[in-house]
Amino acid sequence: MGANTVPDATTDAPDVTVIIGAYEAMPYLKRCLASVEAQTLPAGRIEIVAVDDGSADGTGEYLEEFAERTSVATRVVRQENSGGPSGPRNVGLGLARGRYVFFLDADDYLGEEALERMVAMGDRAGTDVVLGKAVGVNRGAPKSMWGRTEERVDVHRSKVIYTLSAQKLFRRAMIERIGLRFDRKLTTGEDALFTMEAYLRGAGVSVVADHTCYYLVGRDDGKHATRRGGYVPRFDAMEAMMALIHRLEPAGPKRDLLMVRPFTVGMLQQFGPALLRQPPDEQRHRMELAAPLMRLYWSDGVARRIKVAERLRLACVASGRLDLLAGVLSFQKAGTVPELVSSEKGDKLFLAYPYFRVAEAGLKDTNYQVTVPDWHGGTRVRRPRRVAVPRPSAARRALRRLRRGVRACRKRLTVG
Repeated sequence: MGANTVPDATTDAPDVTVIIGAYEAMPYLKRCLASVEAQTLPAGRIEIVAVDDGSADGTGEYLEEFAERTSVATRVVRQENSGGPSGPRNVGLGLARGRYVFFLDADDYLGEEALERMVAMGDRAGTDVVLGKAVGVNRGAPKSMWGRTEERVDVHRSKVIYTLSAQKLFRRAMIERIGLRFDRKLTTGEDALFTMEAYLRGAGVSVVADHTCYYLVGRDDGKHATRRGGYVPRFDAMEAMMALIHRLEPAGPKRDLLMVRPFTVGMLQQFGPALLRQPPDEQRHRMELAAPLMRLYWSDGVARRIKVAERLRLACVASGRLDLLAGVLSFQKAGTVPELVSSEKGDKLFLAYPYFRVAEAGLKDTNYQVTVPDWHGGTRVRRPRRVAVPRPSAARRALRRLRRGVRACRKRLTVG
């Protein structure tokens, strides 16, 4: 372990501990560290804990060189490779002293003023998680959650559940209070599990959307941790996420809203058009891995919150019908537009994808029903409003009054 000017326990804690887990990170690490030094938050209010996870490309040596010359308090830990990002991040958490922690990947870099703006937001709003706007460099990045800056968002209904990466500002007191750490058993999706638990058990989430705080970098050499491993670890990650949501969120609409995330960002990716190119044994194995998850966690409440084309694929998986799934995938891959069908009363709309009302398929009409805003070709489709009961015409109303008058008159004559 090497270190330079790490403050001792008698000094005030810094505002932020920037935790950097680094593996084979050169030359991207240079810009990463420079972006921390360039922050407008004073150097004395920042500390860096950098963990070299068994690199052989000079990453560890560069970290130690940086620690010797920077004005930012920096601690360097060098360890044998742990097999994933969870180990280094947990080591960093164990050494962190800041009021907040920020997980910075060694490939990426911070935007100007990022830490100052996010710390100010967390302090002003009193929230435990602060999201700073992220953009991609040589890669894509989530966009739907950056509509506006908000001091406090509704986790269940906002788009923040679609950014569960670890690159956020977390209040360290919350992390220690709930004993939050990265699950080392997971080789993918460990950051999503960590962040979702912080969302649900913390004291609120803020969004800084009016300033770019983080740059996600696509490496030219393709060495991204998220690309490691096959499909089996992704089912492990899905299972962990679904179980977490069920454990922390009571049954009901809020849980259903959260569960949409692991089904649409997770399960669907395992059963997309690329499945048709995989060997039959792998196709069947994926269905076997999905079966217990669909049985435990797939429900009508979740299904109704998903668009028809995606819901239908998941319904085929839930029924264990690989043959039906192949038919639906082929239809969708061809870009064929399904017929839009209305119920007799006009109160329901259906997108007639393959096997619609084919008894042998066993798929329910509800799998095809438009329940959220959807698309039919290039046209936006919304579920119909409740059909109004026609109001009686003036002539009918007059006739009813006349009949009531006649009945009343007969009653009086009978009594008399």
